[in-house]
Amino acid sequence: MRKDVVIIVLLVLIMLFKLLDIIADLQLDIPAWHIMQESILVLLTVIGTVYLSNDLMRRSRQVKALAYRLAQADKQIDNMSSQMRSARQDYSQAVASQFNTWGFTKSEQQVAFLLLKGLSFKEIAEVRQTKEKTVRQQASSIYGKAEVDGRHTFCAWFMEDFIQEHNEELAANMTNKAA
Repeated sequence: MRKDVVIIVLLVLIMLFKLLDIIADLQLDIPAWHIMQESILVLLTVIGTVYLSNDLMRRSRQVKALAYRLAQADKQIDNMSSQMRSARQDYSQAVASQFNTWGFTKSEQQVAFLLLKGLSFKEIAEVRQTKEKTVRQQASSIYGKAEVDGRHTFCAWFMEDFIQEHNEELAANMTNKAA
């Protein structure tokens, strides 16, 4: 933007100096073709200056509009982020409540959360500073209390409600579109 303003200022200065030159040439009885040539140069400078000025103003408006849209998008992202934090908190509370319903011990709850996050037995053992065998035994106890046959079924148990709700929304949308 600054470069464009400098170019416009330079063009205006060139135009002014050329006008002064034409006035001086008229007083010195310079041939008409030379004055015509310089007049054409002044006219081209005016056209270039007007074009660049309009382009600069148009781009300035576009930048302001983009900045406004970016600010709006940032607000939406912030809003979505707070909604996501709230949803995660609600989800974590629902999971913890289910763990309590199943009667998980505090250690089992910690292991179960880490299983849901996708950590391997080895990673869980490192995080909890225990042996991998201990984590495997706790996972087995978790699966038994939850009445599931393994990690995938355990994780899927928590996703089933979300998937079911999503399928119901899809069916409702398809019905609305068909109507």
